[in-house]
Amino acid sequence: MKAEGKVFRYGDNVDTDVIIPARYLNTSDSRELASHCMEDIDPDFVKSVGKGDIIVAGRNFGCGSSREHAPIAIKESGVSCVIASTFARIFFRNSINIGLPILECPEASEEIKAGDKVSVDFTTGIIKDETTGKEYRAEPFPPFMQDLIAAGGLAPYIKENF
Repeated sequence: MKAEGKVFRYGDNVDTDVIIPARYLNTSDSRELASHCMEDIDPDFVKSVGKGDIIVAGRNFGCGSSREHAPIAIKESGVSCVIASTFARIFFRNSINIGLPILECPEASEEIKAGDKVSVDFTTGIIKDETTGKEYRAEPFPPFMQDLIAAGGLAPYIKENF
């Protein structure tokens, strides 16, 4: 599995309330959620994000409430991967459950800039900033988790395999 796209950059402690504001949680429609993704921290995000783009953030990305809507909104917006120094544990688990690839890599989180083009190889954990040529190494997911993400998340994986 691989991803490649333009970087949207955010800082530390991006909480689920700015990923998808609570005022939009009256729907479970993923496209509707995506249309409001990041609007309280980056009003232009939904206008400029493209299929395959990548979010790079600091520490504790996805902190706050345990809503699964946050990774759903990110994934449905077209983002192919989130790279952060660290993730809130519940966001980490929710991302895997819905098939949103995420990687922890403090060095990449600190150095990759907004607008850079980045490629990610999920099998090896190699993150390459195509703009600068620098490579970073994140811990890749084990094969069974890569299969789960490739299937689109936990529910589709279970339907396919059990």
